[in-house]
Amino acid sequence: MVMGPVQVIVVKFPGSEFNGEIAPALADTVAQGDIRLLDLVFVSRVSEDEFEVIELDDIDDEGVDELSDGAGSVVDLLSDEDLDSISDQLEVGSSAVAIVFEHAWAARLASAVRGSKGEIVMDERIPADVVVAALEAERKDD
Repeated sequence: MVMGPVQVIVVKFPGSEFNGEIAPALADTVAQGDIRLLDLVFVSRVSEDEFEVIELDDIDDEGVDELSDGAGSVVDLLSDEDLDSISDQLEVGSSAVAIVFEHAWAARLASAVRGSKGEIVMDERIPADVVVAALEAERKDD
């Protein structure tokens, strides 16, 4: 089985109310085949000593249902230690969503590279803000 790179992102929110924009955007990305959702967990900091975890299957929301339908088989990849680490970054009353996904487009590319007897010799992620700053600097120079 060829897989693309797997990434974890954690998005922090004040409070526990989400405006509903993330689930449809993520569902569209999954439906287009760009990523494959592997795990998704909501974490809320209830008190200094307690946090609550809600798995994707336990959420009753139309936008999340759409995401869940397109996700296929979601597995529990985040450990208790991962969830502890995420909750440690939250203030009381705030929450976060942890999303684990495979870059499916890269799996197709990796398969083609291997089929051509190629070898990936560098794989590095450049933060978006660094790229935006470089592009803006380039535009100012023109």
